[in-house]
Amino acid sequence: MKKILIINGPNLNLLGKREPEIYGHLTLKDIEEKCKEFSKNINCELDFRQSNHEGVIIDWLHDSKEFDGIIINAGAYTHTSIAIHDAIKSIGKKVIEVHLSNIHAREEFRKKSFISSVAVGQISGFGLKSYLMALLYFDD
Repeated sequence: MKKILIINGPNLNLLGKREPEIYGHLTLKDIEEKCKEFSKNINCELDFRQSNHEGVIIDWLHDSKEFDGIIINAGAYTHTSIAIHDAIKSIGKKVIEVHLSNIHAREEFRKKSFISSVAVGQISGFGLKSYLMALLYFDD
């Protein structure tokens, strides 16, 4: 069974309340539960985490030895954090970048990702399904 770490960045703890017209009505807990249910079909075990703190996210990446892969929705850190980019680059793990909204159809500053160049791929704009599609990458 593969172990997948799912990291969620700043403000994602407010899902369901924060701009539902952009991010939908599911809470982060709803997304976690749906991902865990889906993961049973593809023989993956998930560790689902969220932090509003960049350093915590970097520590999780550094300490990811036990995981076979990582899915990350870094939230706004996607567009600002060279430190998260460097952490991903340094760990030698397959990482999929996900976003609930289509970041390329939003404000200009959201179109730049510091993560995409060190990720296997980026999935954005499909809400919960962005996470589920990323999980499929790790399906054998």
